[in-house]
Amino acid sequence: MAEKRDFYEVLGLKKGASKDEIKSAYRKLAKKYHPDNKETGNEVAFKEIQEAYDVLFDDQKRAAYDQFGHSAFDQAGGNPGGNPFEGFGQGGMDFDLGDIFSSFFGGGGRRSRSKSGPIRGNDTLTRIRIDFMDSINGKTVTIPINFDETCTYCNGTGAKTPNDIKTCPHCNGRGYINVQRRSIFGVVESQETCPHCNGKGKIITNPCPHCNGKGFNKKKIDLEVKIPAGISSGQQIRAQGRGERGLNGGPNGDLLIEVIVKPHQYFKRQGNDIHLDIPLDFVDAILGTKVDVPTIYGEATLNIAAGTQPGTILRMKDKGVKDLRNGKPGDQYIHLIIKTPENISKEQKELLQKFRDSGKNSESLFKKFIKNFKK
Repeated sequence: MAEKRDFYEVLGLKKGASKDEIKSAYRKLAKKYHPDNKETGNEVAFKEIQEAYDVLFDDQKRAAYDQFGHSAFDQAGGNPGGNPFEGFGQGGMDFDLGDIFSSFFGGGGRRSRSKSGPIRGNDTLTRIRIDFMDSINGKTVTIPINFDETCTYCNGTGAKTPNDIKTCPHCNGRGYINVQRRSIFGVVESQETCPHCNGKGKIITNPCPHCNGKGFNKKKIDLEVKIPAGISSGQQIRAQGRGERGLNGGPNGDLLIEVIVKPHQYFKRQGNDIHLDIPLDFVDAILGTKVDVPTIYGEATLNIAAGTQPGTILRMKDKGVKDLRNGKPGDQYIHLIIKTPENISKEQKELLQKFRDSGKNSESLFKKFIKNFKK
C-alpha cells in the first residue's frame, strides 16, 4: 500500500496555514480534481484532498495530526471504526459541495435544480454551401428544416385549459425534492429533479388534445434564407424561433445558418479585396498595353505601363467586394505573371538577336550584377 502524503503537502500549504488559507486551497483543488470535471477530474486525488481538508480544518483533528501524524487516525489511534473518513464531512464542511461544483460541472447542489418557469430553447446550427459569385451578388436559397413549434392552442402548457394545471403535491411546485444519501463522507443531502412532474412543478390533469399534452408539434418546412451580397465564408445568418424548443412554454431558440463559400477557380478573396493572377506576354510588358481583365462585376480596362516588371501588382480601385455594413467596396489587385515564349519562329529569333546586339555597347544586367557581387 502506498504511503500517505503529508496533508499540508496535499493542499500545497505550510504547517502554520490559517483556516482561510486551508479553505481557499481546498476549494481550488476540489474544483480541479472533482470527478465531474471532464478535463482534470481525478477521483483518487479528490479523495486525498478531501481527507486532508477534513483533518486540517478541524482544530482537534489538526492538533492530533500535528503531534502524531497519520498514526493519529489509524485503527488503534482513536478511531474505533478504523475508517479514516468516519465523522468527516460534517464538522469541517461549512459550505455546500454542490454549490462549489454546480457552476463548474452542471451537477449536484441547489443551482442545478430544474426551473419550473418558461425556459428559452438552445440555438441550433446548420451549414449551407454556396458558389463564390452567389456570395458576391447575394441569393435566396431554400433549405428543409425540422423543428418543434409551440402548440398555438395551449400556448405550450400542454393542458386543455388553465384549470387543468395543478401544483405538484410531491415537490409543492418547486420542481425539485431533497434526497439524503450516506457516503464515505457521511450523510450527504442533495436536491434532485422531482420525478413526478419532471421538474416543472406542475401536473397536467387534462392534456391538450391538439398536441397530446406535449406543448408542441413537430413541423417540417422549407425555410427561405436570404444570403446578403458580400457575405464571407464562416459568417452566420440567424433564423429566429427555428432552433431547439423551449421548456415549460418558453420560446424556441434560433437556428444559426453558417454559410460556407466554395472557392473560385481564379478570384481569391482577402477581406473585401479580390486578388487575380493574369498572364502577360513579355513584349506587352516591355512596350506597355491595355487589357480588359475580369472583375467580379464584369470586365474592366487596365493600363499596363511600358517596362512593367515581373511580379508587379496593380490596383483596381473599388472593384472588390461591397462591405456588408456600409456598402463600401474593396479593391481588386492584379498580379502580373509575365510569360516568356518557349517556342519562337526564325523571324522572331532574328529580331530578338538584333535587339540584343543593339545593346552590346552597354553593360548587360547580368554583368552589372556580377560586378557588384564581387565588390
